[in-house]
Amino acid sequence: MGASEEAVVRRVYEEMNSGRKLELAEELFTADHVVHDPQVPAGQGPQGIAEAVRTYQDDAGGHWQIEEMFSAGDRVVVRWTGTGTHNGIPPTGKPIRVDAIAIHRMAENKIAKT
Repeated sequence: MGASEEAVVRRVYEEMNSGRKLELAEELFTADHVVHDPQVPAGQGPQGIAEAVRTYQDDAGGHWQIEEMFSAGDRVVVRWTGTGTHNGIPPTGKPIRVDAIAIHRMAENKIAKT
């Protein structure tokens, strides 16, 4: 594990999420992947993650910034910042900032169920 797995995870944040290319989910996530986000319940697999990300893209104009990334064993750890503007229901127009850490388990060079 290492650079190639980190490159996959980087594509999620930069291309799929911030770049608005949700079609990449099929290429980047396994069929058994599960989204663990209490704010946005979603289904399993690539479609589930695409649905969850789309919510943040649509309701906040979300942007994901990787602050730090490292890998250990079959895991890639990312400290990231999410920013946007609250456009949800009801829209407030206020800026949003989320600082988070995500731990991604890799299998077959894709992000898998943790």
